[in-house]
Amino acid sequence: MKKVHLFILKSYLGPLIMTFFISMFILVMQFLWRYVDDLVGKGLEWHVLAELLFYASLQVVPMALPLAILLASLMTFGNLGENYELTALKSAGISLPRIMLPLIILTVLTAIGAYKFSNNVLPVANLKLVSILHGVKETRLELDIKENVFYQGVDDFSIKVKKKNPQKNMLYDVMIYDHRDRKARNSNVTLADSGKLMMSNDKKFLKLTLFDGVRYDEKIGLQDQKNDSPEEMFRTDYFKQQTAIIPLKGFDFSKTDENLFKNSDRMKNLKQIRHDLDSLSSEKNKFVNNLRSRSKSFYFTQITLLANKNRKNLKNPQSHLTIIDSTRMIEPDSLFNSFSDTQKQMVLEMAMQKARTTKQTIDERMRLIELKDRTIRRHKMELHRKFTLPFACLIFFFIGAPLGAIIRKGGLGMPVVISVLFFVAYYIIDTMGAKLAREGVWLVYQGMWLSSAVLLPLGIFLTYKSATDSAIMNADAYIIFFQKLLAKFKSKKKDKTSTIS
Repeated sequence: MKKVHLFILKSYLGPLIMTFFISMFILVMQFLWRYVDDLVGKGLEWHVLAELLFYASLQVVPMALPLAILLASLMTFGNLGENYELTALKSAGISLPRIMLPLIILTVLTAIGAYKFSNNVLPVANLKLVSILHGVKETRLELDIKENVFYQGVDDFSIKVKKKNPQKNMLYDVMIYDHRDRKARNSNVTLADSGKLMMSNDKKFLKLTLFDGVRYDEKIGLQDQKNDSPEEMFRTDYFKQQTAIIPLKGFDFSKTDENLFKNSDRMKNLKQIRHDLDSLSSEKNKFVNNLRSRSKSFYFTQITLLANKNRKNLKNPQSHLTIIDSTRMIEPDSLFNSFSDTQKQMVLEMAMQKARTTKQTIDERMRLIELKDRTIRRHKMELHRKFTLPFACLIFFFIGAPLGAIIRKGGLGMPVVISVLFFVAYYIIDTMGAKLAREGVWLVYQGMWLSSAVLLPLGIFLTYKSATDSAIMNADAYIIFFQKLLAKFKSKKKDKTSTIS
C-alpha cells in the first residue's frame, strides 16, 4: 500500500470512529427519552438497564452508520482541502478518484459488513430489545405510598397514610380498605395508629405490621346464610400488633417470552423472510380464490332457488329437472314475472337477506385478504431494508467526500451542519417512502428505494464536479453565469425590437 493511501486511511478512520459513537450516543439518548416514562420508578437492576442499552445501541446502528460515513468523509476531505494537502496531491498528478480509492474500498467493505449485520445481528437485537421492553412495561412502579393519598398499587387493597417517616420506614395514621370481597368492596376497613412496611427481597410479598388499631368487618357476602344473626354479620377487632403478608404481582422484572414476537417481520433474516413470503402469498391466494368462487357461484345459486320456488307452477315435472340442470340458460326476469305478488314479495325479501349475508361474508374475506396484504408488504419492506442500509453507506460516502473536497472546511463546524441537513432530508424522504409502501399506495420497492433514488444522482453530480475541479461553491462563478445569461437575454430582446422596427 502506498504511503498516500495509508495517510488517507489514517485521516479517515479517526473521524469515522468518533462520529459513529457520537451518532450512536445521540440516537440512544433519543431512544431513552422516548421510553423514559416506562423506565423511571421501576427499580430495575443495573444489568437489566445495561442489556437494554446494549440492544438499543445495536438497533440504532442502521441510522448511525450512514450518518457517521457522511460526516467522516466530509471532515476528512474538508481538512485535506483546508490544509492544501488535497491541492498538493492533485499537483503531484494524483486525481481525486485515485485519492478516494482506498476509502471507496473501505466503504464497500463497510457496506458488506452492514448487510451482514442487518441480516444476522439486527433481527436478534430487535427480538431481545422488544422482549425486554415488553417486560419493563409490564413491571409496576416501586411501592411509593404518598401522604394523604390513597395508594392503589397493591391488588385488592387501598392504603392511605397521614404521615410517614422514610428513614425508619414507619407509617402513621394508617387506613386500609380490603377489596377482596367483590360484593362489597368497602366492607373491610382497618385503622391503625402506626405501622411498618417492608417488601421482600424478591418483590413478591409485602409485610405490613400495624400497631394499636381496629378492624371493622361487615360480612356482606355471607348475608344469604339465614343462620347468622345481624350481630354476627358485623365484627370489630381491636389489636395491639397485627402482621399481614400480602402477595405482590408485577413488581419484579421478568423478560417476556421471545416466542411471542418471533413472527414479526423485524425479527427475521433474509432466508426466513423469503420462506414466510411464499407461505403468506399462498395463504392469500387461497383466500382470493375462495372469494372469487363464492362470488361467481352466488348468481347461479339465486337462479336455482328461483327455479325451485317455481317448480309447482310447472306442468311437466321433467321440465323442472331441465331447468335445474341448465340454470345458466334461465331468464331471471321471465321466471320472476311468473310468480304471484305474494311470491314476488317473498323472493325479494329472500334476495335482500341473501345479499346482506353475502356482502357481510365478502367484507370479512376482504378484511382477511387486506390483513395478509399488509403482512406481505411489511415482510417485503424488511427484505428491501436489508439492502438499502449498505447502499445508503455508499451514497453518503460519494456525497460527503466530493462535497468536503469542494467546500474545503474541516472540523466539526460546517461539516456537521451539512451532514445534518443531508441526513434529515434522507430520513424524511425514507420515512415518506416507507409509509407509502406500508399503506400500499406505492409498490414496496418504489417506496423503500425512494431516498436512494433521490440522493444517488446528487452523489454522482458532486463526484463529477469535484473530479473536474468545478467551482460549484464559488459565489463569483454563479454571479458571472447569471450575468452572461442576462446579457444574452437582453441581446435577444434588442434584436427582436430592431426586427419589428
